[in-house]
Amino acid sequence: MKTIEYFYACHSVFAYLGAGRLAEIAAEKGATVIHRPFDLDPVMVAAGSTPFKQRSKAHKAYYFGREIMRWAEYRDLPWIKRRPRYHDSPLALGNGAIIAAQSSGLDADALSRTILQAHWRDDADQADPETLSDIATDLGMDGAALLEMARSPEIQQMHDANTADAIRRNVLGSPTYFVEGDMFYGQDRLEMVARALDQPFAT
Repeated sequence: MKTIEYFYACHSVFAYLGAGRLAEIAAEKGATVIHRPFDLDPVMVAAGSTPFKQRSKAHKAYYFGREIMRWAEYRDLPWIKRRPRYHDSPLALGNGAIIAAQSSGLDADALSRTILQAHWRDDADQADPETLSDIATDLGMDGAALLEMARSPEIQQMHDANTADAIRRNVLGSPTYFVEGDMFYGQDRLEMVARALDQPFAT
C-alpha cells in the first residue's frame, strides 16, 4: 500500500490550501494518508526559522498575503482574507482530535479538512472544545467521545511523538509530506508528491 505521511498543524493556512488536492492525489494513486499533526512552534525553532513576529513586513505581505491570495484563487477555496482571530490558540486539542480519529479508524481526512476549513473560512477557534465537537458530530462521529479521547494522555503522547519525529526528520514547517522517506515541504510540492507515488525521484 502506498502511503503519504502528512506532517502539519491544524491551523496551517498552507495545509488548508493543499488539503483538497492531497485528498485527490491519494484517491488517484490509491495511497493512504497517514496524519501526523504536530506542534508547529518547536519544529520551526529546531529548523532555524525566524519566528513569525520577527519576520519583515515584506516577507509577511508576500508569503502570508499575496501567496495565500493566489493559491486560494487557484484552488478555488474561500478564506477570510486576514489572520484568524484565534490563530494563536494552542494546537494540542485540535491536533489531538485528528490523531484520535485516525487511531479509532474514523475519517481523519474529512475531520482534518473540516477543521482547517472552519479556521480559515469561518474564523473558528481550533482549540475550542464545542467547535471541535460540533465539527466531528456533523461528520457523523461521536464528538464528545472524540474530544475526551483527544485529551487523553495516550493521544497527547502521540502528539508529542509526532512533534519529536518532525524535529528528528528535519521537517521545515507545515505542511510537509513524506513518500517512502523522501520529504516534500509545502503544498506547492504536491505535484511532486503525486509523481513520487508513481516513480520515486533519483537520490
